[in-house]
Amino acid sequence: MDPLLLARWQFGVTTAFHYVFVPLTIGLGLIVAIMQSFHYRTKNPMYDRMARFWGKLFVINFALGVVTGIVQEFQFGMNWSQYSRFVGDIFGIPLAIEALMAFFLESTFLGVWLFGRDRLPKAVHLLSIWLVAFGSMVSAIWILMANSWMQQPVGYTIVDGRARLSDPVAVFLNERLLVEAPHTILAALTTGGLFVLGISAWHLLRHHDRELYARSAQIALVIVAVAGLLTATSGHSQAQHTARTQPMKLAAMEALWNSEQPASFSLWANIDQKDGTSTREIKLPYLLSVLAYNNTTSEVKGIHELEAEDVAKYGPGDYVPPVAAVYWSFRAMVGLGLLFIVLALAGLVLWWRGHLERRWFLRLAIAFLFLPYLANFAGWITTEMGRQPWVVQGLLRTSSAVSPNVSGVDVLVTFVGFTVIYGVLAALDFYLIYRFARPVTDVRRGEQDTGLGDVFAY
Repeated sequence: MDPLLLARWQFGVTTAFHYVFVPLTIGLGLIVAIMQSFHYRTKNPMYDRMARFWGKLFVINFALGVVTGIVQEFQFGMNWSQYSRFVGDIFGIPLAIEALMAFFLESTFLGVWLFGRDRLPKAVHLLSIWLVAFGSMVSAIWILMANSWMQQPVGYTIVDGRARLSDPVAVFLNERLLVEAPHTILAALTTGGLFVLGISAWHLLRHHDRELYARSAQIALVIVAVAGLLTATSGHSQAQHTARTQPMKLAAMEALWNSEQPASFSLWANIDQKDGTSTREIKLPYLLSVLAYNNTTSEVKGIHELEAEDVAKYGPGDYVPPVAAVYWSFRAMVGLGLLFIVLALAGLVLWWRGHLERRWFLRLAIAFLFLPYLANFAGWITTEMGRQPWVVQGLLRTSSAVSPNVSGVDVLVTFVGFTVIYGVLAALDFYLIYRFARPVTDVRRGEQDTGLGDVFAY
């Protein structure tokens, strides 16, 4: 059993499980804050019920997200000790700040929001949920700062075989972070909007509290439309940055084996990585040059030329990432993102015409409920697998980052254990979301209760 392969699988599986919760926490937190702001300004009790209903789903997702995230940092010391040794002086800084500042801000004010209702002034209570939403975004930015350094190392010197921080400002203002953070956060807002839209559509089909769920759907449509368009725009900026700093990743995203000038954008290709060729390709002329460099004449280097350059620079080795996985995950991300925009724009048109509750649209919105998770997974597969064989671009290979004294059996045992535990947590999250996303009827009062108290009483 290869400990490197098992360690990669373990980290990939646990990261995928954890990332189920992260985008929804970021997106839904902001949406709940917006809903409560409407209540604060209008005094309409419907907005209060709305914030309570979506707030309890946010709490469930946040709690399970915290549990699944704890394991992530332990793996650096367990399976990736050589990586931790090499990058710890830099990578550990944003992780520590994220825990000490952003996470404590988020969790503390979530408690204030939950238990301060009717005990705090309305403005202070409103501020608490906005600080929760702000904390979740800041938390994501610190984590993305660490990831951005892996994609584009800056502000460091190598001392005794370790990366040492030499310029904190360069790390904090890494160009990669400036394009990666907006794209990730906007994608999270799209995820939260589609979550609200899908569940609202489910209730509208069953004629539950039309006032609350119709207005929730309208708010979600605006968020998905705006965030979806901005996600596409920020994604374009990130792709252009990738073209400059990680050309091999861009070539893998396009299965571009040989350099082209001008370069065509690939819509379909049968990829044979062993032979380094693609067949049955469908391409759009000039479009890749436009996407990468904003003109129709620029050359985009191919995989074969880039690999030769890497061999000359870093020595013998295989510097080509898994092309098929990167190619198709990129297309899944882009294709789903475009579908989200189309769905939101169609919903806005129906709303404008007074036909938002058309059954075909509501059913379509429900069908889209889980698709943002696939888009998020596809985006991270593109980002992380496209960087291989590097765990830190140009500095440390993944094969050199694994713990040397951990056997394949050790990794297999923890891999199976974590996978089982995470599977149980994922099932629990699905059940709790399903349980509390439905109308909860208080038999004694004969009315619907959408408060937060039943989450803790359950």
